[in-house]
Amino acid sequence: MKQLFQLKHEINCFIYDFDGVMTDNRVMLNQDGVESVCVHRGDGWAISQIRIMDYPQLIVSTETNEVVKRRAEKLSIPCFSGVTDKLSLVKSYLTDIGCSPHSALYVGNDLNDLNVMKNIGYPISPHDASDYIKLISIYTTPSRGGYGVIRDMFDWAFMLINNA
Repeated sequence: MKQLFQLKHEINCFIYDFDGVMTDNRVMLNQDGVESVCVHRGDGWAISQIRIMDYPQLIVSTETNEVVKRRAEKLSIPCFSGVTDKLSLVKSYLTDIGCSPHSALYVGNDLNDLNVMKNIGYPISPHDASDYIKLISIYTTPSRGGYGVIRDMFDWAFMLINNA
């Protein structure tokens, strides 16, 4: 696995919440009850670059809508949706892939991400995240959820490489 950047520890895994991170936290509902969301192509590009560098990535969402799984399939990364205990799932996942929580990066936006973000090495938040989530984050992106948060996180990581 290639090293992307270091702060306290080497980052070995990227984990993302979905709604409010990859989306703007809104849902469109048509007359047939079909839900849809908008996502940012720049996030998809950043995820593809991280995948090329051979880093594990995961989407963890409380939402149960199929749109989360469809986006993960398109991005070619695993996804767990309908998760009520994100911390337990993330700990189990990290153990399975042999990654320390101190080496994991998690992008979350709201209080359902709090326990995970307090227990990993690199908590990241979107610009419009909950104030408490931003307070515990080591980096808050300039973009709001759904407007390139993952892309901003990737640029931040690249900046660290080039300035190290």
